[in-house]
Amino acid sequence: MKRIFTLLVCIAGYVSVAHAQEAIPADVDPKLEKIQALYVAYITKELNLTADEAQKFWPEHTEFDKEMRKVRQDLPELDKQQLLLNIKKKYNDRFSRILGPNRTDRFFRQDGEFRRKLVIRLQKMRQNRQNMPPRLRRG
Repeated sequence: MKRIFTLLVCIAGYVSVAHAQEAIPADVDPKLEKIQALYVAYITKELNLTADEAQKFWPEHTEFDKEMRKVRQDLPELDKQQLLLNIKKKYNDRFSRILGPNRTDRFFRQDGEFRRKLVIRLQKMRQNRQNMPPRLRRG
């Protein structure tokens, strides 16, 4: 029963994210779509989101993600970090209304953890690819 509920919550999260991201072009890299799906599943699981919470949370998260991505990378580092922090503070209130303060705090920690794990995994894959004989490497 718990597996079915978790599966339904994940599906609700996928649907919410897919619906909220209709503005993204159709030629998006399938690898990025896979990473996004893994992210949704990871956050949904770590926060124990109910279907109702997921339905409210993921559209807010999509807006949060859009704002975070708009921050220009060519800004001085401290200015960039300040802008990112301001966005997080803005969405902290919105997320707290849906998740409560404890799970909102956990969201921000798990978001960072997912990104760290992703970077480490991509670095390992890149390193393994470089150590592979040339005839076995993919394009």
